Amino acid sequence: MAYTTIDKPTDYFNTITYTGDNTDRSFTGVGFQPDWVWVKARNNTTWHMLFDAVRGAGVEKELHSNSTQAEGASDNVAYGYINSFDTDGFSTIDGTSSSDALNESGRTYVAWNWLAGGSASSNSNGSITSSVSANTTAGFSIVSYTGTGSASTVGHGLGAVPKMIIIKSRNTTSLWGVYHQAIGNTHGLFLNATNAATSLSAYWNNTSPTSSVFSVGSDADINKSGDPLIAYCFAEKKGYSKFGSYDGNGNADGPFIHTGFKPAWLMIKGYAGTDDWIMMDNKRSGFNSENEYLDANNNSTESDGSGNIDFLSNGFKIKSTFSSLNYSTGEYIYMAFAESPFVNSNGVPNNAR
Repeated sequence: MAYTTIDKPTDYFNTITYTGDNTDRSFTGVGFQPDWVWVKARNNTTWHMLFDAVRGAGVEKELHSNSTQAEGASDNVAYGYINSFDTDGFSTIDGTSSSDALNESGRTYVAWNWLAGGSASSNSNGSITSSVSANTTAGFSIVSYTGTGSASTVGHGLGAVPKMIIIKSRNTTSLWGVYHQAIGNTHGLFLNATNAATSLSAYWNNTSPTSSVFSVGSDADINKSGDPLIAYCFAEKKGYSKFGSYDGNGNADGPFIHTGFKPAWLMIKGYAGTDDWIMMDNKRSGFNSENEYLDANNNSTESDGSGNIDFLSNGFKIKSTFSSLNYSTGEYIYMAFAESPFVNSNGVPNNAR
Protein backbone atom coordinates (compact mmCIF):
# COMPACT_ATOMS: atom_id res chain seq x y z
CA MET A 1 0.00 0.00 0.00
CA ALA A 2 1.30 3.47 -0.90
CA TYR A 3 2.44 5.70 1.93
CA THR A 4 -0.15 8.28 0.88
CA THR A 5 -2.85 8.65 -1.73
CA ILE A 6 -2.57 12.45 -1.64
CA ASP A 7 0.64 13.77 -3.19
CA LYS A 8 -0.68 17.33 -3.52
CA PRO A 9 -2.47 18.33 -0.30
CA THR A 10 -3.28 21.80 -1.69
CA ASP A 11 -5.89 20.08 -3.89
CA TYR A 12 -7.93 19.57 -0.71
CA PHE A 13 -6.81 22.21 1.79
CA ASN A 14 -5.18 25.57 1.18
CA THR A 15 -4.59 28.86 2.96
CA ILE A 16 -4.64 32.28 1.31
CA THR A 17 -3.82 35.68 2.78
CA TYR A 18 -4.92 39.08 1.54
CA THR A 19 -5.27 42.77 2.38
CA GLY A 20 -8.74 44.32 2.52
CA ASP A 21 -9.88 47.08 0.15
CA ASN A 22 -13.54 47.80 1.03
CA THR A 23 -15.01 46.45 -2.21
CA ASP A 24 -17.24 43.61 -3.31
CA ARG A 25 -14.49 41.23 -4.32
CA SER A 26 -13.54 37.81 -5.66
CA PHE A 27 -10.63 36.01 -4.03
CA THR A 28 -8.64 33.47 -6.03
CA GLY A 29 -5.58 31.31 -5.55
CA VAL A 30 -7.26 28.59 -3.50
CA GLY A 31 -6.78 26.02 -6.27
CA PHE A 32 -10.26 24.51 -6.01
CA GLN A 33 -13.85 25.50 -5.28
CA PRO A 34 -13.97 25.43 -1.47
CA ASP A 35 -16.85 23.94 0.47
CA TRP A 36 -15.77 25.30 3.87
CA VAL A 37 -14.17 28.74 4.24
CA TRP A 38 -12.94 30.12 7.57
CA VAL A 39 -11.77 33.76 7.56
CA LYS A 40 -10.13 35.85 10.31
CA ALA A 41 -8.72 39.38 10.33
CA ARG A 42 -5.12 39.17 11.47
CA ASN A 43 -4.59 42.73 12.70
CA ASN A 44 -8.05 43.55 14.04
CA THR A 45 -10.37 42.20 16.72
CA THR A 46 -13.18 41.19 14.38
CA TRP A 47 -14.85 37.82 14.73
CA HIS A 48 -14.02 34.60 12.96
CA MET A 49 -16.29 34.11 9.93
CA LEU A 50 -17.22 30.55 8.90
CA PHE A 51 -19.22 29.69 5.77
CA ASP A 52 -19.91 26.38 4.04
CA ALA A 53 -21.53 25.15 0.85
CA VAL A 54 -24.06 22.90 2.61
CA ARG A 55 -25.68 25.78 4.51
CA GLY A 56 -25.09 27.93 1.43
CA ALA A 57 -23.53 31.29 0.68
CA GLY A 58 -25.32 34.59 1.15
CA VAL A 59 -26.59 36.94 3.80
CA GLU A 60 -27.15 35.55 7.31
CA LYS A 61 -25.11 32.40 6.70
CA GLU A 62 -22.08 33.15 8.86
CA LEU A 63 -21.09 31.30 12.02
CA HIS A 64 -18.40 32.42 14.47
CA SER A 65 -16.08 29.94 16.16
CA ASN A 66 -15.52 32.46 18.96
CA SER A 67 -19.21 32.89 19.73
CA THR A 68 -22.26 30.91 20.78
CA GLN A 69 -24.44 32.98 18.43
CA ALA A 70 -26.80 31.26 16.03
CA GLU A 71 -26.28 31.40 12.28
CA GLY A 72 -26.73 34.92 10.93
CA ALA A 73 -27.35 36.43 14.37
CA SER A 74 -24.68 39.11 13.92
CA ASP A 75 -25.18 42.11 11.68
CA ASN A 76 -23.50 40.65 8.62
CA VAL A 77 -24.59 43.55 6.44
CA ALA A 78 -22.02 45.44 8.51
CA TYR A 79 -19.65 42.45 8.79
CA GLY A 80 -19.78 41.47 5.12
CA TYR A 81 -20.45 37.96 3.88
CA ILE A 82 -19.48 35.35 1.30
CA ASN A 83 -21.99 35.38 -1.53
CA SER A 84 -20.53 32.59 -3.68
CA PHE A 85 -18.05 29.72 -3.67
CA ASP A 86 -16.09 30.00 -6.91
CA THR A 87 -13.94 27.66 -9.02
CA ASP A 88 -10.70 29.03 -7.53
CA GLY A 89 -11.89 30.68 -4.33
CA PHE A 90 -14.84 32.73 -3.12
CA SER A 91 -16.53 36.12 -3.52
CA THR A 92 -17.58 38.52 -0.80
CA ILE A 93 -20.01 41.39 -0.35
CA ASP A 94 -18.33 44.28 1.42
CA GLY A 95 -19.45 45.17 4.93
CA THR A 96 -21.03 48.56 5.50
CA SER A 97 -19.03 49.56 8.57
CA SER A 98 -15.63 49.30 10.24
CA SER A 99 -16.94 46.05 11.74
CA ASP A 100 -16.29 44.47 8.30
CA ALA A 101 -14.76 41.07 9.12
CA LEU A 102 -13.93 40.04 5.54
CA ASN A 103 -12.53 42.97 3.55
CA GLU A 104 -12.02 46.21 5.50
CA SER A 105 -9.46 48.50 3.87
CA GLY A 106 -5.94 48.17 5.27
CA ARG A 107 -6.65 45.07 7.34
CA THR A 108 -4.83 41.83 6.71
CA TYR A 109 -6.76 38.57 6.55
CA VAL A 110 -6.24 34.83 6.40
CA ALA A 111 -8.71 32.41 4.81
CA TRP A 112 -8.50 28.65 5.36
CA ASN A 113 -10.24 26.55 2.72
CA TRP A 114 -11.30 22.90 2.66
CA LEU A 115 -12.75 20.77 -0.14
CA ALA A 116 -15.66 18.51 0.79
CA GLY A 117 -17.91 16.94 -1.86
CA GLY A 118 -19.78 19.87 -3.37
CA SER A 119 -23.56 19.67 -3.29
CA ALA A 120 -24.99 17.65 -0.41
CA SER A 121 -26.78 14.33 -0.83
CA SER A 122 -29.30 12.64 1.43
CA ASN A 123 -27.81 10.07 3.80
CA SER A 124 -30.03 7.56 5.64
CA ASN A 125 -27.32 5.56 7.43
CA GLY A 126 -28.32 7.01 10.81
CA SER A 127 -31.58 7.17 12.69
CA ILE A 128 -31.61 10.84 11.63
CA THR A 129 -31.57 11.40 7.87
CA SER A 130 -28.77 13.86 7.09
CA SER A 131 -27.59 15.90 4.12
CA VAL A 132 -23.92 15.23 3.46
CA SER A 133 -21.16 16.72 1.34
CA ALA A 134 -18.34 14.20 1.67
CA ASN A 135 -14.83 13.94 0.29
CA THR A 136 -13.80 10.38 1.09
CA THR A 137 -10.34 10.86 -0.44
CA ALA A 138 -9.48 13.72 1.93
CA GLY A 139 -11.53 12.43 4.87
CA PHE A 140 -13.73 15.50 5.29
CA SER A 141 -17.50 15.87 5.28
CA ILE A 142 -20.01 18.59 6.07
CA VAL A 143 -23.20 17.20 7.58
CA SER A 144 -26.54 18.94 8.06
CA TYR A 145 -29.22 17.36 10.23
CA THR A 146 -32.21 18.22 12.40
CA GLY A 147 -32.04 17.38 16.10
CA THR A 148 -34.41 14.99 17.84
CA GLY A 149 -33.61 15.72 21.49
CA SER A 150 -32.96 12.04 22.19
CA ALA A 151 -30.15 9.57 21.54
CA SER A 152 -29.70 9.20 17.80
CA THR A 153 -27.18 8.44 15.07
CA VAL A 154 -26.24 10.60 12.09
CA GLY A 155 -24.68 9.46 8.81
CA HIS A 156 -21.44 11.28 7.95
CA GLY A 157 -20.58 9.82 4.54
CA LEU A 158 -16.85 9.33 5.09
CA GLY A 159 -16.65 5.55 4.82
CA ALA A 160 -14.03 5.76 7.60
CA VAL A 161 -14.19 6.46 11.33
CA PRO A 162 -14.09 10.20 12.13
CA LYS A 163 -11.33 11.15 14.55
CA MET A 164 -12.71 14.64 15.17
CA ILE A 165 -16.17 16.20 14.84
CA ILE A 166 -17.19 19.84 15.35
CA ILE A 167 -20.92 20.62 15.69
CA LYS A 168 -22.92 23.87 15.95
CA SER A 169 -26.65 24.49 16.24
CA ARG A 170 -27.73 26.89 13.51
CA ASN A 171 -30.87 28.33 15.13
CA THR A 172 -29.91 28.43 18.79
CA THR A 173 -27.39 30.22 20.96
CA SER A 174 -25.24 27.24 21.89
CA LEU A 175 -21.74 25.95 22.48
CA TRP A 176 -19.68 24.47 19.67
CA GLY A 177 -19.41 20.77 20.59
CA VAL A 178 -16.13 19.02 19.77
CA TYR A 179 -15.45 15.29 19.72
CA HIS A 180 -11.82 14.15 19.53
CA GLN A 181 -10.62 10.57 19.60
CA ALA A 182 -7.98 11.36 22.25
CA ILE A 183 -10.54 12.36 24.89
CA GLY A 184 -13.09 9.73 23.92
CA ASN A 185 -16.85 9.46 23.73
CA THR A 186 -17.62 10.34 27.37
CA HIS A 187 -16.15 13.85 27.21
CA GLY A 188 -16.43 16.92 25.04
CA LEU A 189 -14.74 20.24 24.35
CA PHE A 190 -16.12 23.58 23.19
CA LEU A 191 -14.50 25.30 20.22
CA ASN A 192 -15.71 28.73 21.39
CA ALA A 193 -14.32 28.36 24.93
CA THR A 194 -11.17 27.54 26.89
CA ASN A 195 -12.82 24.91 29.13
CA ALA A 196 -10.99 21.68 29.84
CA ALA A 197 -12.52 18.45 28.57
CA THR A 198 -15.86 18.01 30.32
CA SER A 199 -17.71 14.80 31.15
CA LEU A 200 -20.70 14.90 28.81
CA SER A 201 -22.59 11.64 28.45
CA ALA A 202 -25.43 13.55 26.79
CA TYR A 203 -23.15 14.73 23.97
CA TRP A 204 -21.97 11.55 22.23
CA ASN A 205 -24.19 9.08 24.09
CA ASN A 206 -20.97 7.43 25.35
CA THR A 207 -20.62 5.92 21.88
CA SER A 208 -17.71 6.31 19.47
CA PRO A 209 -18.29 7.09 15.80
CA THR A 210 -18.25 4.28 13.25
CA SER A 211 -17.31 4.30 9.58
CA SER A 212 -20.89 5.27 8.73
CA VAL A 213 -22.43 7.23 11.65
CA PHE A 214 -21.66 9.35 14.69
CA SER A 215 -23.82 9.24 17.81
CA VAL A 216 -25.47 12.15 19.60
CA GLY A 217 -27.21 12.19 22.96
CA SER A 218 -29.88 14.50 24.32
CA ASP A 219 -27.79 17.64 24.85
CA ALA A 220 -29.29 20.69 23.14
CA ASP A 221 -25.91 21.93 21.92
CA ILE A 222 -25.69 19.13 19.37
CA ASN A 223 -29.18 17.61 19.23
CA LYS A 224 -31.91 20.05 20.22
CA SER A 225 -35.28 18.82 19.02
CA GLY A 226 -36.31 20.55 15.81
CA ASP A 227 -33.09 22.54 15.46
CA PRO A 228 -31.00 22.40 12.27
CA LEU A 229 -27.35 21.62 13.06
CA ILE A 230 -24.12 21.54 11.09
CA ALA A 231 -21.25 19.12 11.68
CA TYR A 232 -17.72 19.12 10.29
CA CYS A 233 -16.33 15.58 10.34
CA PHE A 234 -12.71 14.51 9.86
CA ALA A 235 -11.16 11.10 9.25
CA GLU A 236 -7.39 10.64 9.17
CA LYS A 237 -5.67 10.20 5.83
CA LYS A 238 -2.07 9.05 5.93
CA GLY A 239 0.31 11.71 4.71
CA TYR A 240 -2.44 14.36 4.65
CA SER A 241 -4.25 14.74 8.00
CA LYS A 242 -3.75 13.77 11.63
CA PHE A 243 -5.88 14.14 14.77
CA GLY A 244 -3.75 13.13 17.73
CA SER A 245 -2.50 14.10 21.17
CA TYR A 246 0.70 14.67 23.13
CA ASP A 247 1.86 15.37 26.68
CA GLY A 248 3.71 18.56 27.57
CA ASN A 249 7.03 18.55 29.41
CA GLY A 250 7.33 22.22 30.40
CA ASN A 251 10.73 22.37 28.76
CA ALA A 252 12.03 24.60 25.97
CA ASP A 253 13.18 21.35 24.37
CA GLY A 254 9.58 20.27 24.01
CA PRO A 255 8.06 17.15 22.47
CA PHE A 256 8.29 16.21 18.81
CA ILE A 257 4.97 15.09 17.37
CA HIS A 258 5.12 12.79 14.37
CA THR A 259 2.36 13.37 11.82
CA GLY A 260 3.87 11.73 8.75
CA PHE A 261 3.84 15.01 6.84
CA LYS A 262 5.03 18.59 6.93
CA PRO A 263 2.13 20.62 8.39
CA ALA A 264 0.44 23.38 6.45
CA TRP A 265 -2.12 24.07 9.20
CA LEU A 266 -2.24 23.16 12.86
CA MET A 267 -4.68 23.69 15.72
CA ILE A 268 -3.78 22.73 19.29
CA LYS A 269 -5.87 22.72 22.48
CA GLY A 270 -4.77 21.85 26.00
CA TYR A 271 -7.64 19.64 27.10
CA ALA A 272 -6.63 19.25 30.75
CA GLY A 273 -6.60 23.00 31.37
CA THR A 274 -8.23 26.25 30.35
CA ASP A 275 -6.20 26.87 27.20
CA ASP A 276 -7.03 28.64 23.96
CA TRP A 277 -7.42 26.85 20.62
CA ILE A 278 -4.10 27.87 19.01
CA MET A 279 -4.12 28.03 15.19
CA MET A 280 -1.01 28.25 12.98
CA ASP A 281 -0.37 27.86 9.26
CA ASN A 282 2.45 27.96 6.71
CA LYS A 283 1.34 31.11 4.88
CA ARG A 284 1.21 33.87 7.50
CA SER A 285 4.60 33.56 9.14
CA GLY A 286 7.14 33.03 6.39
CA PHE A 287 8.87 30.08 8.02
CA ASN A 288 10.19 28.51 11.22
CA SER A 289 10.05 29.52 13.83
CA GLU A 290 8.03 32.67 13.29
CA ASN A 291 4.68 30.93 13.45
CA GLU A 292 2.18 33.63 14.36
CA TYR A 293 -1.02 32.25 15.80
CA LEU A 294 -4.70 33.07 16.14
CA ASP A 295 -7.16 31.64 18.68
CA ALA A 296 -10.31 29.96 17.37
CA ASN A 297 -12.16 30.80 20.58
CA ASN A 298 -11.66 34.57 20.64
CA ASN A 299 -11.49 37.55 18.31
CA SER A 300 -7.96 38.60 19.28
CA THR A 301 -5.47 39.86 16.76
CA GLU A 302 -2.66 37.64 15.54
CA SER A 303 -0.04 36.94 18.22
CA ASP A 304 3.71 36.60 17.82
CA GLY A 305 4.51 32.92 18.02
CA SER A 306 8.25 33.24 17.40
CA GLY A 307 10.18 30.33 18.82
CA ASN A 308 7.13 28.26 19.78
CA ILE A 309 6.94 25.60 17.08
CA ASP A 310 8.88 24.34 14.07
CA PHE A 311 7.05 22.68 11.18
CA LEU A 312 9.24 19.76 10.07
CA SER A 313 9.09 17.32 7.15
CA ASN A 314 7.39 14.63 9.25
CA GLY A 315 5.71 16.53 12.06
CA PHE A 316 6.16 19.47 14.40
CA LYS A 317 8.48 20.27 17.28
CA ILE A 318 7.51 22.28 20.37
CA LYS A 319 10.30 24.71 21.29
CA SER A 320 8.73 26.74 24.07
CA THR A 321 7.34 26.56 27.59
CA PHE A 322 4.22 28.49 26.45
CA SER A 323 1.53 26.89 28.61
CA SER A 324 -1.04 26.64 25.81
CA LEU A 325 1.40 24.36 23.99
CA ASN A 326 3.71 22.80 26.56
CA TYR A 327 2.81 22.94 30.25
CA SER A 328 4.66 20.38 32.34
CA THR A 329 1.50 18.46 33.22
CA GLY A 330 -0.44 19.55 30.16
CA GLU A 331 -2.30 17.20 27.85
CA TYR A 332 -2.99 18.42 24.34
CA ILE A 333 -5.00 17.47 21.30
CA TYR A 334 -4.27 18.66 17.79
CA MET A 335 -5.63 18.59 14.27
CA ALA A 336 -3.22 19.03 11.38
CA PHE A 337 -3.28 19.16 7.58
CA ALA A 338 -0.32 18.66 5.29
CA GLU A 339 1.77 20.86 3.08
CA SER A 340 3.52 17.74 1.77
CA PRO A 341 3.66 14.07 2.81
CA PHE A 342 6.90 12.79 4.31
CA VAL A 343 6.98 10.17 1.55
CA ASN A 344 4.91 10.48 -1.61
CA SER A 345 2.87 7.76 -3.31
CA ASN A 346 5.94 6.68 -5.31
CA GLY A 347 7.99 6.15 -2.17
CA VAL A 348 10.07 9.30 -2.67
CA PRO A 349 10.81 11.38 0.46
CA ASN A 350 9.87 15.06 0.52
CA ASN A 351 12.16 17.49 2.27
CA ALA A 352 11.26 20.39 4.54
CA ARG A 353 12.48 23.80 3.52
